Amino acid sequence: MEWRKSSRSGNATNCVEFRQDLTAVRDSKRPGVSLPVSRDAVRELITKLAR
Repeated sequence: MEWRKSSRSGNATNCVEFRQDLTAVRDSKRPGVSLPVSRDAVRELITKLAR
């Protein structure tokens, strides 16, 4: 599964990445560790950040 980070992150390595299917997040500095999340939680986070 592919991981994606914000295009605004540029070449920074201090980022939070989302799995393409939006079911996990990880710290780009520690790619071997991920946190499973629900799609609803990701949508809620994105909605709150976009305000």
